[in-house]
Amino acid sequence: MDKQKVPNILVVGDLMIDHYLWGKCDRISPEAPVQVVDVQKEDNLMGGAGNVINNLLSLGAHVGVCSVIGDDEGGEFIGQRLGQKGVRKEGLVIQEDRKTTKKSRIIALHQQIVRVDKENKEDISQESQETILMRIKIILDFYDAILLSDYAKGVLTPWLTQEIITFAKSKEKPILVDPKGSDYSKYRGATLITPNKKEAALATNIEISNDTKLVEAGTKLKESLDLAYALITLSEDGMAIFDDQMTKIPTVAREVYDVTGAGDTVLASLGYALSLGKDIFEAAHFANSAAAVAVSKVGSATVTHVEIAAYEHSLHKQSSHSKIKSVLEVKSYLESSSKSVVFTNGCFDILHAGHVKYLEEAKSYGDILVLGLNSDDSVQRLKGESRPINSAQDRAIVLAALESVDFVIEFTEDTPYELIKVIEPDILVKGGDYEGKEVVGSDIAKETRLVEFVDGKSTTKIIEKAQLT
Repeated sequence: MDKQKVPNILVVGDLMIDHYLWGKCDRISPEAPVQVVDVQKEDNLMGGAGNVINNLLSLGAHVGVCSVIGDDEGGEFIGQRLGQKGVRKEGLVIQEDRKTTKKSRIIALHQQIVRVDKENKEDISQESQETILMRIKIILDFYDAILLSDYAKGVLTPWLTQEIITFAKSKEKPILVDPKGSDYSKYRGATLITPNKKEAALATNIEISNDTKLVEAGTKLKESLDLAYALITLSEDGMAIFDDQMTKIPTVAREVYDVTGAGDTVLASLGYALSLGKDIFEAAHFANSAAAVAVSKVGSATVTHVEIAAYEHSLHKQSSHSKIKSVLEVKSYLESSSKSVVFTNGCFDILHAGHVKYLEEAKSYGDILVLGLNSDDSVQRLKGESRPINSAQDRAIVLAALESVDFVIEFTEDTPYELIKVIEPDILVKGGDYEGKEVVGSDIAKETRLVEFVDGKSTTKIIEKAQLT
């Protein structure tokens, strides 16, 4: 996997306008027993599939869109906003007889008072469906994944949805779905779907009242729809992934203000992580944290790497997976932080007391310790064909469990020079055996420090001792 890759993701679904009227409320109308809201601010934002796009952009992805808009003021707004955000619009179709959906929300004191919808729920025309499919077939090679954002407003018809899934599978592209309605048959063959518990209960006709029923519902979705995975979001209880068995991932939301758009955040963050080569469980952990950040905001919220990292750091029992990042994820976090950065690197094949002491001292030199970890191929080139003893994935998890380590980034080169160029650390740390030698990256870091190793502690000696016994 290219650790510095920026994913290209195609979003297909219902675009709409989220219209917000923000105000204050301190009296009741004399005309009727209703609140009077004094509007202070008004916002028009892209909603529906547009909120998925917004979340992908805030995570740093390159995004394209396929959808249908009306030949009206709302459609013109969406087209202009997509262009301003740098979204590829080759798949955007204008249907003259169609009304662009607009949802107006009146909010006072962080509470939504009422919502007014102007929309068209009818299926888009057959001509529009065929145009979208044709354009997807032309552009799909450019993208790493497809996200289907279904708001039941007529874009993702059964015919078009199945045609997209069939073509995506022929190109071996992952296709993720945020579903709607009670009949999920049109999503058959997708990589995964992401209903919430209420939606999953409706689609499976299973009342999800306990874990036994949850397993039953998730298994039914996965098997009946021929999915690679099913994923059911559980609100404040996190999410459940269904592979060969159920895996629950708990979450801790700091404070829930508004769940509007949380499903969009989950879909976007899952697609982003999977496009970077993360496995389903790493992607789900990432999406879980992103959703926890999103629901702590009012309105259809987007999240950033900085916010996700801050959230994960705020949880005292931070998981190992949450510290294992791509270089771009770490770079994004560091760019918005004023904290001092320490960098070190190594193979760390068999973690021992010497490593722990070394990393603790390295961390003491600054606020954030970023550890560059040699890939398996890199270790083999440096140490010989019998190494490493432990895989890069296993080594990363063990290192990330250490309190002294803030981020672990795997690199494939023989030296971490390219990685150091991106991270631009304040302090570069290496072992005392580099005394009098040139330290790779010392021309980039503001300062280089050497740390003495603990006598008698090394991976080589541990291996030799194990072979003797």
